[in-house]
Amino acid sequence: MKPKLSFEGLHACSGCEMALLNLGEQLLALFDQVEIVHFPLLMDHKYGEHGEGGALSLPKADIGLVSGGVAHTEHLLVLREMRRQCQTLIALGTCATHGGIPAMRNEWSIAETLRTVWAAGTSDNAPVPCPGSSALDRVYSIDEKVTVDVSLPGCPPQPQLIAAVIEALIQKKSFQLPQKSVCDACPTLREGKKKAPAVQRFLQNADYHPDQPVSAMRCLLEQGLLCMGPVTAGGCGGKETPLCLRARVPCRGCYGPVRSGGNQLLDMMNGLASNGIEYRSLVDRKSMLRFSGAHGLLKPARKKQ
Repeated sequence: MKPKLSFEGLHACSGCEMALLNLGEQLLALFDQVEIVHFPLLMDHKYGEHGEGGALSLPKADIGLVSGGVAHTEHLLVLREMRRQCQTLIALGTCATHGGIPAMRNEWSIAETLRTVWAAGTSDNAPVPCPGSSALDRVYSIDEKVTVDVSLPGCPPQPQLIAAVIEALIQKKSFQLPQKSVCDACPTLREGKKKAPAVQRFLQNADYHPDQPVSAMRCLLEQGLLCMGPVTAGGCGGKETPLCLRARVPCRGCYGPVRSGGNQLLDMMNGLASNGIEYRSLVDRKSMLRFSGAHGLLKPARKKQ
């Protein structure tokens, strides 16, 4: 009997599911090994009866994948049902593992967020939703609400890694997730001297020759550009050069912190300070948490009295 597979997306953009499609023919071979019992983007499968005393229900599965974070009560209901029905639950993508881009709204209260979103409505009479209608107090990663068996960060995760993890679970084999940082896989030149006294936002191109390989480009941090590579988990480029560096742009931190429970903002600030870089030159420090604002790391600023 084939293992049963269940997919669900919460507060996300479906980019992780698009990464699966990038597997091409390998995806067909992968799906041939399983029975898909729930996948809203591919099949018309309902959640059971809502309201009128009914309860949300999903089919049992051996492997469940959930993308996206938890932002309101329906997300939480679906997530808990996925956890109840899935033997192994995988957090797929940075929104699920660390909050992702949606968790940037954790810097503001619900009321402030809704006022901002509806401030430029198409109609003068567009009502602002009630702040307490269904939204949770903030955007959560799924491991803050249920137990997660496997975490696959990435915006989106590397397609081959998704396939490798699913195939390992199908075949009941062990697997190893990337443990090193983006810097460990970055081939750029590190001179170790003449370091920039300050770092700046990426508003102009790095210094490189377009006809030369990435390995001939000087480290972007040493060029004075804020690159999150030292504190970001690797894996975006597979076994090759990280994707952002291939495009000659700094790592933005989309795979979340290297160490479990890490704080990319704090770790990066410490790294800059220990290398004699003036951290006060940073314009927007909280942007270092643009992909990992869950787990209470991003929160509304205290109003000055």
